[in-house]
Amino acid sequence: MKNKALRIAVLLLMALIATMALRARGHAQNVPDSSAPLTKSSILRPPAGAKVALVEFADLQCPDCANAAPLLEEASKTYNIPLVVYDFPLPQHNWSFEAAVMAHYLRTKSTPKNPIERKFRLFIYENQSAITPQNLRSYIEKFGKANGVAIPFVVDPQGKFAAAVRKDKDKGISVNIQHTPTIYVVSTKQTGTPFVEVVDRRNLFAMIDDMIAQTKSAPSAKKSTTAKK
Repeated sequence: MKNKALRIAVLLLMALIATMALRARGHAQNVPDSSAPLTKSSILRPPAGAKVALVEFADLQCPDCANAAPLLEEASKTYNIPLVVYDFPLPQHNWSFEAAVMAHYLRTKSTPKNPIERKFRLFIYENQSAITPQNLRSYIEKFGKANGVAIPFVVDPQGKFAAAVRKDKDKGISVNIQHTPTIYVVSTKQTGTPFVEVVDRRNLFAMIDDMIAQTKSAPSAKKSTTAKK
């Protein structure tokens, strides 16, 4: 009787182990493939729900990024299009990486009504010339106090925000970013030119106008062709 009970217990245990293994296997199959290559077409796209957007690769310690920031902010608000910022901290800048980590932390506190990350980036640009590695933290705390955001003593204990910054930079490397800021007007177009680099920022608004017009004309052209048939 004892042997029979023992055999039943062993069989139940084996069944449980098999079930757990199948579940783990199924879970593993659902994990996204992080080894998929990064390409311009996969990176230079608007976020979900937008047809046109601005994409910027920026360094918070870059003076020209500070010069471009107000214009990009104005363009984003004027056309009501997203501004997607990827951090691309340059090796010669000694506090930009830490500032980018803070920006990614504040992204978790941002809402559509209170884009705290964007406010932080503009604040850093405004004070850029006075910031040093030694006083960066004091500027961060000043920003937090003025905007009602608690800044933890250790911002990134698990290193996930630093990893996000490195992931941003990997995207920049994959599209051959050579300088900051590098700015694109991007769209959801599947044909023609779905993205274009803004080389002369004086042309930014005209480039956005053109891209919006192109995204509107594509579906209407298809509709008129169907009507003729």
